[in-house]
Amino acid sequence: MIIMVRVAVVDKDLCKPSKCNLECIRFCPLNRRRKIAIELHESRKYVVIHEETCIGCGICVKKCPYKAITIVNLPDEWERKVVHRYGKNAFKLYGLPTPVKGKILGIIGKNGSGKTTSLRILAGELKPNLGNYEKDVEWSEVVKYFRGTELQNYFKDLSAGKMRVAHKIQYVELVPRFIKGTVGELLLKADDKGIAKEIAEEIGLTKIWDRKINVISGGELQKLLIAATISKDANVYLFDEPSSYLDVRERIRMAKIIRKYLASKNNYVIVVEHDLAVLDYLSDLVTVIYGEPGVYGIVSKPYSTKNGINYFLEGYLPAENMRIRSEPIKFHVYGHEKQVTKKQEEAIKWTNIEKKLGEFSLKVEAGKANKGEVIGLLGPNGIGKTTFVRILAGELKPEKGEISGRNTKYTISYKPQYVSPKMFDGTVRKILKEANPDALNPTSWLYSEVIRKLRLNKLLDQNASDLSGGELQKLAIASCLIKQADIYLLDEPSAYLDVEERLTVAKVLRKIVEEKEALAFVVEHDVSIQDYISDKIMVFKGEPGVHGEATKPLPLRTSMNMFLKDLGITFRRDPQTGRPRVNKEGSYLDRYQKSIGEYYYIPIKPELEEE
Repeated sequence: MIIMVRVAVVDKDLCKPSKCNLECIRFCPLNRRRKIAIELHESRKYVVIHEETCIGCGICVKKCPYKAITIVNLPDEWERKVVHRYGKNAFKLYGLPTPVKGKILGIIGKNGSGKTTSLRILAGELKPNLGNYEKDVEWSEVVKYFRGTELQNYFKDLSAGKMRVAHKIQYVELVPRFIKGTVGELLLKADDKGIAKEIAEEIGLTKIWDRKINVISGGELQKLLIAATISKDANVYLFDEPSSYLDVRERIRMAKIIRKYLASKNNYVIVVEHDLAVLDYLSDLVTVIYGEPGVYGIVSKPYSTKNGINYFLEGYLPAENMRIRSEPIKFHVYGHEKQVTKKQEEAIKWTNIEKKLGEFSLKVEAGKANKGEVIGLLGPNGIGKTTFVRILAGELKPEKGEISGRNTKYTISYKPQYVSPKMFDGTVRKILKEANPDALNPTSWLYSEVIRKLRLNKLLDQNASDLSGGELQKLAIASCLIKQADIYLLDEPSAYLDVEERLTVAKVLRKIVEEKEALAFVVEHDVSIQDYISDKIMVFKGEPGVHGEATKPLPLRTSMNMFLKDLGITFRRDPQTGRPRVNKEGSYLDRYQKSIGEYYYIPIKPELEEE
């Protein structure tokens, strides 16, 4: 018989006892029998649930108007695997990723499932309390807890100060608040190996060597931190989302540099990444962290890279015999081009477009797009993708060329590249209601497919100014997609989102476009998402920050081959999930695909699949 235990979490930011009538307490059946299971905290700012008393009836969860309470039942045996808990009714982490010397360990999972917590523990920044949040657990207890595993020696050396850790944090935009100086000064200061200038040349930082870090872009800041981390003389290298803010070219270059300088060394390397292609290229092993975001997270055993990502997409982990998703995620595989099932009607067209912004100039080839299509925009940062989107949105007027139908017959809904709390005023409920009142109707398709799947239903009464970067991004995407429009423009919608959230957004957008016979233009650097979502792609080339040239919308196979040939990399298809995988440079498939000019859509048989 399996014994179940309760894990109860109360979101202190959402819980508002002063604004509700505390039905969660009044209707609790145990409270009525004077066996206290839930009560108001002494601060009177939130409620407290006693897990040892609670029977998990779920009444308090249903009665809470702010969706601040979550209660889940988990097998009792998992309680022996608790590594850390932040406090009473707070997030719980079961297990830890196991680093392996000389190997790069990739970590994949939902936001809020414990990936960053795991990195902080492995970095020694957060001492694991083994679930006992009321006392300061000694390192000797932690070492003893992991006896018989790789982590025993790891924490033994870490606690003794024998382990040097270099940690590239997740939120790079916070760095200029605490560190001052130029790019060159900071790199040289971090350089323990004498390789900073060499890496700066390879990663593209020499042009901004003398620039202060408070004026450089997010992508440049990301590259600076990656270069500084690699330059440190350490035993453990931790990278938390190293591809954010980077375009496709820079992501692959970043992955190559990490592998070049760290993969073959006798040290530990761990990478948390949401871009499947980058994670696949970088990792030797993959660990999946699953669970209920913000409530609990469970760390799987390490799998081979191919199997780990495939198991995550399929939603089933065989070693744990655990289903983590109700249905698998499958990528479309088209041998040539997407099949058109009905006659497509032209939605918009444009003549040759030219636009100057300061010293930057953009030229766009004349083209058209049809109803029911998603057009992807692919190219380096600073090449004109956002400029073209702003022209489509009517924010910029080109010096040459015109777009037929814009601002007359067609309505447009636009999600800009950079999302900030200043864009919104009021609560999430108010913002979504202004975009489309029907979207808040629990029986509507928009509510079930957009609001609930993006988990915004739990944030309805929060102010936009209190949301995290990922929550704010989802709010901006949802408010864009639920509007009635003929053309949807989304600029980098995957920023701050995890893999499942990215694919959820892609599914929702495709469904809206197809059902309403609308049109969408999407700027996206995640190749897997572009492949998943796009019917056609516009390829942008040129010199970033100087001039850009864009093609008309081209078929997926043609555009991807053109783009990847320019990058000098090839992709193959995973025969199990259909997801695109980066070929190792110089491998048999890489050489073969380049020889026949097929960089993306070559059908791969399972016997040719390489790890």
